[in-house]
Amino acid sequence: MSDTSCSLGVTCRTQTNAQGLVRRLGLTQQARILRSHSKARATVAMAAGENHFDYLVIGAGSGGIASARRAAQWGAKVAVVERGALGGTCVNVGCVPKKVMFNAATIMEMMHAAKHYGFTGVTEGAKFDWKFIKDARDKYILRLNGIYSNNLKNSGVEVINGLASFSGPKEVAVGGAKYTADHVMIAVGGRPTMPDIPGIEHCVDSDGFFLMDKQPKKVAVVGAGYIAVELAGIFNALESDTSLFVRGEKALRRFDPILCDTLDTEMKKQGMTVVPGATPKAVVKESDGTLTLQLEDGTSHGGFEQVVMAIGRSPLVDPLQLDKAGVTTNSKGYIEADEFQNTEAAGVYALGDVCGVIELTPTAISAGRRLADRLFGEKQESKADFDMVPTVIFSHPTIGTCGLSEQDAKKMYGEDQIRVYTSTFVNLFYGPWQMEPSDKAKTAYKLVCLGEEEKVIGCHLIGMASDEVLQGFGVAMKMGATKADFDACVAIHPTAGEELVTMAPWGLKKNPSPP
Repeated sequence: MSDTSCSLGVTCRTQTNAQGLVRRLGLTQQARILRSHSKARATVAMAAGENHFDYLVIGAGSGGIASARRAAQWGAKVAVVERGALGGTCVNVGCVPKKVMFNAATIMEMMHAAKHYGFTGVTEGAKFDWKFIKDARDKYILRLNGIYSNNLKNSGVEVINGLASFSGPKEVAVGGAKYTADHVMIAVGGRPTMPDIPGIEHCVDSDGFFLMDKQPKKVAVVGAGYIAVELAGIFNALESDTSLFVRGEKALRRFDPILCDTLDTEMKKQGMTVVPGATPKAVVKESDGTLTLQLEDGTSHGGFEQVVMAIGRSPLVDPLQLDKAGVTTNSKGYIEADEFQNTEAAGVYALGDVCGVIELTPTAISAGRRLADRLFGEKQESKADFDMVPTVIFSHPTIGTCGLSEQDAKKMYGEDQIRVYTSTFVNLFYGPWQMEPSDKAKTAYKLVCLGEEEKVIGCHLIGMASDEVLQGFGVAMKMGATKADFDACVAIHPTAGEELVTMAPWGLKKNPSPP
C-alpha cells in the first residue's frame, strides 16, 4: 500500500465496500461508536450556530483525522464527516490489513527456510487457515476503529456519520442536515478502478481481497503497480497457484530498473507465473465455476478460482457535487490543489489520494497537519514537503525507494551529471543454504548521485528487510547527504544495510590507478 503502496491509499472507501466490510464483520459495535458522536443530527433542527464549524473535514481517513485533530489542538471547533469505518483505506482495506497478510506470508516463507537451519518437521502437516487470520485481522481493525473514535472524542472533534455533498460554497449537506464552516477540507481518498469488460462482475477489486473468506487455490492478479505485486506476492507465498498479468513487459515499470528487473526475476524464481503484455478483454465463468481470463492478444488463461483486479485507483469525488462549491478537477478527476492544499474555491482545501500527488498515508498525514498549522496556528508558510519521500512496497522480496530513479535523474540533470553506484549480493541469511549461489535470492541496492559533490538523490533497495533499512537513509537524504557522507559512516556488520555505506570505490570517486 495502498497503499498503497503505502502501499494501497489514504482516506475513504466506497460506501459499498465500507458497508460490506461492516456486514461481514457484524460490526454493531462500530455503528454504536459512530452514533455516540453523531447525536442524531440528520433530521433534528439545529440551534443557531451549532451546525457551523471553524473547520469541517470530509473524510475520516488518515489525512482527514490527522488534520482534524491538529486543528482541534489549536483550539478550533472541528467536525469530521465519514460514511464508512473510521480510518479510511489505510486502516480498513489498505496498509494495515495488507501488512498483516504480508506477515502471514513471511511466516510461511520462514517455515520453508527452517530446514536450511537444521529444523525438521516444520512444514510436515502444517496447514494455513485463511479464515482464521482474516477473523483475527478484522478484530484488530475493529479495535483500531475504536481507537480512532476515542482519539477524535478526546481531541474534541465531532464525528458526523453520513455521506457528504456540497450544497453551496463552504456548505455541506449530510443526511438532510446542512453544515457550514469557515474552512472545509476534502480528504475522501479513492476507490479501486475496474476495467469495463464483459464478465467483470465475476472479479473482485483490491478492496475485495480483504473480504475473501477463503483462500483460492488458483488465482489471477491483474495489474502492474505496487498493489498488484503485493497481493500476488501474498497469494504466492501462501501457496496459491498465482499468475500475475501485467500490461507491459514487467511490473513496476515506472520504478528504477534495478527494482523491477530484480523483482521480476525473484517472483519467477519463487514459482509465480508472470504474463507480460496482458490486457484483459473478458472474464468468462465456466460451467465448473472456474474463471477464464481472455486477453486482447487472443490468448486465454483459465482454471482460476478468483480473479483480482488491481489496475489502479480513482479519486472518490462523484458524490461530493464539487461544482456547487466551485472546486475544479483535472482530466483524470483529481481535485486541483496547490502546494498549500488550496483548491480553486476560497476556504476549500483538498489533500491525499483525492489530489493524486504521492498517494501515501504518511504524505496525507503530513499535508493535513501542516494545513491545520497554517489555518489555525498562525504558521502562514506551513506546507508539506514532498521532496525525497521514502516509500516501500511489501512485495516478496520487499522494496524500498527514495528520490529519483536513474532514468529520471539523467533526464532531469543530464547523463554527465549523474553517477550511479550499485551492489548486488546474497543476504547472509541464505549463506548456509546448500544450493547453487545463482539460485539464492538476491538483494540489489543502487545509489543515484548528482554532480561533483555526489549528492545522493536516489536510493533504491530490493531484498530482505529493505523496508526497514530505508527509513534512516531517508532522513540522511532529506538532509542532503552525499556519497562521501554515506562512506564516512562506519558500517554495522554483518547487515544488509552496510552495503549502502561501503559501495565501491569506498571513500573515492573512482578506483585508484596503479603507479
